[in-house]
Amino acid sequence: MSRSAPLTLGSLTIDTPVVLAPMAGITNAAYRRLCAEQGAGLYVCEMITSRGLVEGDETTKKMLVFDELESVRSVQLYGTDPVYVGKAVEILCADYGVAHVDLNFGCPVPKVTRKGGGGALPWKRGLLADILTAAVGAAAAYDVPVTMKTRKGLDEDHLTYLDAGRIAQETGATAIALHGRTVEQAYSGNADWDAIGRLVEAVDIPVLGNGDIWEAADAIRMVEETGVAGVVVGRGCLGRPWLFRDLAAAFTGEAVATLPNLGEVAHMMRRHAELLSEHMGEERGCKEFRKHVTWYLKGFPAGGDLRRLLALIDSLATLDVLLSELDPDAPFPTNELGTPRGRQGAPRKRVVLPEGWLDDTDGRDLHVHEDANEVTGG
Repeated sequence: MSRSAPLTLGSLTIDTPVVLAPMAGITNAAYRRLCAEQGAGLYVCEMITSRGLVEGDETTKKMLVFDELESVRSVQLYGTDPVYVGKAVEILCADYGVAHVDLNFGCPVPKVTRKGGGGALPWKRGLLADILTAAVGAAAAYDVPVTMKTRKGLDEDHLTYLDAGRIAQETGATAIALHGRTVEQAYSGNADWDAIGRLVEAVDIPVLGNGDIWEAADAIRMVEETGVAGVVVGRGCLGRPWLFRDLAAAFTGEAVATLPNLGEVAHMMRRHAELLSEHMGEERGCKEFRKHVTWYLKGFPAGGDLRRLLALIDSLATLDVLLSELDPDAPFPTNELGTPRGRQGAPRKRVVLPEGWLDDTDGRDLHVHEDANEVTGG
């Protein structure tokens, strides 16, 4: 028996209500293809900046690469200026055939919040409404749904998520994703699923829950406890693309946990590096793959020298030689199940904001500086 209905975002239907969170330097076309090969869902491109796209920035354009089998193109857009955001959405729809645009209002990185972007922006309710209105208006001619991602607020004393949900609904966004942490928390501590549940009760549009989904069972528990229409998975899939296989099974009522042995993990590592090489060329693809080695081998028996050499690979041939040295029969380290992956860090001592940012909650008259090359996530 199915545990959940498909996720409906305007004209778009996602059979399995699971979204791959955009992660800078991670969710490129190769990784999205790798995850999509494991299970159904929506796989979002790395975040790009509206100004970078509008001004034809080469780095931004290189990030907008899609796999040949990527039938539903989804992009997360960063922006602080309604005019730039509207123009960027028009370009994505008209020139890139994008079928879904997500707006990032959740990034906690200081270089972003200090300019009023990312997780800082929802404090300015008027500006948030203007940006969403511009994006939804530009996408409407192409029947492309616009969603937004946010956090609970700046900190526990400056919460914004309920207002953000109301504004998203009023401006025509088709869904809102909530990471159950504040900007101050960054990726530390625990996600507040109760806040996600409160947002579900407060709005009529679909809410997607994000935060602390490490296993498929966590996703089902979040749906049952909060009533979300779907989940957003980020760090939990690092070094574990097969998590999407488990998620697809779980949402059809199967209790599955894929526990690959080290040989099967090595095969996945090879496939990942191969896809990166196809998209970027072998040299750059192998360099891009290096960052994933630690995640894939987390908890497995692999000597320090071998791990170090794997993190220095420069060709698929070298990778093949090194992978052959792993013990293919080594079982999956079950003690790693349900544990955090990727960055955690400590809470921010303070949230870095533009001077006077907290003085009012409108912001419609602000001209927030938007860099062309912000690349992060949230």
